Amino acid sequence: MPTSPTRAGVASLSAAALSLSGLLVTGVLTAQPAAAADPAGYQNVRINEVTSSNNDTVELHNTGSTAVSVSGWKMSDDSFSPQSFSPSAGTIPAGGFVTFDSPKGLGDSDKLVIYTSGGTVVDRVDWATDKAKPAMARCGGDGTGAWVTAISTTTFGAANASGCPSSVPAAGRVRINEVSSTGSDTVELYNGGTGAVSLGSWKYSDNDTSHSFVSVSSSSPSATTIPAGGYVTFDSSTGLGDNDSVFLVDGSGNTVDSVTWTTGGAKPSAERCANGTGPFRTATTATPGAVNSCSGSTGGGTGGGTGTGELLGGGGSLTSGCTPESASGTGSTPTGTLAWPGGADVTIADNVCAFTTSTGPEGRDVSGLAFDPANPSVLWAAKNKNWLYKLVKSGGKWIPDASWSATGKQIRFSGGSGEPDSEGLTIGGNGHLYVTSERDNTKNTEPKDTILEFDPASTGSTLTPVHQWDMTAQFPQLDTGDKDDANLGFEGVGHVPDTWLTANGWVDPLTHAAYDPTDYPTHGSGLFFAGLEYDGSLRVYGLNSDGTFTTFGAITTGKASVMDVTFDAGTQRLVATCDNTCGETHTFMKINADGAIVPDVTYTNPAVMPAGNLEGFALAPASTCVDGLREAVWSDDGVYGFGSGSSSYGHALYSGTFRC
Repeated sequence: MPTSPTRAGVASLSAAALSLSGLLVTGVLTAQPAAAADPAGYQNVRINEVTSSNNDTVELHNTGSTAVSVSGWKMSDDSFSPQSFSPSAGTIPAGGFVTFDSPKGLGDSDKLVIYTSGGTVVDRVDWATDKAKPAMARCGGDGTGAWVTAISTTTFGAANASGCPSSVPAAGRVRINEVSSTGSDTVELYNGGTGAVSLGSWKYSDNDTSHSFVSVSSSSPSATTIPAGGYVTFDSSTGLGDNDSVFLVDGSGNTVDSVTWTTGGAKPSAERCANGTGPFRTATTATPGAVNSCSGSTGGGTGGGTGTGELLGGGGSLTSGCTPESASGTGSTPTGTLAWPGGADVTIADNVCAFTTSTGPEGRDVSGLAFDPANPSVLWAAKNKNWLYKLVKSGGKWIPDASWSATGKQIRFSGGSGEPDSEGLTIGGNGHLYVTSERDNTKNTEPKDTILEFDPASTGSTLTPVHQWDMTAQFPQLDTGDKDDANLGFEGVGHVPDTWLTANGWVDPLTHAAYDPTDYPTHGSGLFFAGLEYDGSLRVYGLNSDGTFTTFGAITTGKASVMDVTFDAGTQRLVATCDNTCGETHTFMKINADGAIVPDVTYTNPAVMPAGNLEGFALAPASTCVDGLREAVWSDDGVYGFGSGSSSYGHALYSGTFRC
């Protein structure tokens, strides 16, 4: 489980320079046809950042999975009628941005309304005096987060995270959670924060700009406060139509949240899935005042979502002793991060409380994941409290392979001692399992940064390492006597084949010449890249058969932390994964023309997934591709999901798809 120490800032990466859309299985870039613009996808476009100083710049973000043409679109404020504007591009790609300077200027206290070429309202944001000076932006997710005015830097044309404060104000945690345009036209608000929020002077309106705002407290039923974790519902006195919006502002006139939907999208309701945090989608059942049902079609409204998608599966009751743990260590998303390039839907892929053990009866702490390259129907998993699992698919879920062990196998350090804090997992060229440990859980204030090699063919319920390499002395900054510092060591590990390093011209930092594997005759067929949670670096090692090791130095990932590392042969990239500490992101790394390993592109998780301590990540081999997609699997170290009462509560594994 990551902690949240102060770390070095995240490096900026240009979105334009981080394109992986043309990667083939061979790793060679090829030209791709431009995405077709979707004129009906306007509901996925959200105002994302605004400044009312200098050039009065506006940024639009496309949260959907299809490009949207903005040709002929217009904007207005509180004093001038819709005007044409000149965007930086005529089409917004999926997950992309366009910017423009307001043709008439924006004031200290103003509003901004965006229209399609046909005059349909796309999105709207209102602000009070000086709130857009120097800028205001959505924080906590581009196109999805709360509007925040304390922005340190503008990030027009790129993700907002680098300019956002570390925490969102309490009022910003109130979200429009469900909208119904049938019957009484009901709006539901949800407070995802830890304290009550006063609604006494809050107001709302629809997409008819001639309508005045109506106070929440004067609507029926009247509400003046929303409790922490609670709901408020009221009937819209303006009425809600088939193609409509709801805009919510606070007592000063600052926009809090918004949602827009197309025909039928709010019949019987448009709801966030997951409850309180996910994108909007059309529901088959309205649930005002309660957790959203999240059963129905994708699509529906947007404005809090990052494209359509559905979290499927889950359910079941928590068994005795299974105690999920809420996420810790929330941090910023690296600049230039792109939307998930695979499918929008994600399935909960394990049974509830499936990983309870004698050393981890609370059922959590599943971390490292790795597909077996020799048998992609097998997924290996490491549990922090010294257990390994061989998982196979059954009924669409990953379950322990009973022929190996129905309850997992316990691992030890050399000599059969201790309880490795097993975090990372990879498969070596010899088919053995290589596991990283940050410490011995029986002495958890002392770091023990080791890589352990296990033969999966070994019999018995307990495994001892074939070899063990101890790098603890390289990280004196972790040896402070504090268990949290000791827990910031090797979090993930990936085996990188020599063939990739040599074919792409990696420069050996020890010889300053092209890497030659024969210089290291006992290291096997590749090097091991261990992810250090402390600073987000990758530490490179040659693990020799005599128990010694060669250190090749550190590689910068551009991330504040690393939780898992994998080499993906399909994209020919090394992948460094970070959980909510870095906005749930995966940085694909390449070897550049200078022979250095550098970040190439960073992706977020699918929008429907929870933002938690998702520490494990694995991509199925390209040989498993069907219709251009293959499986991606994540593990939740805290098995918390979206929290108590949600379908994901008590589950560790999620399954989605990634491009081939």
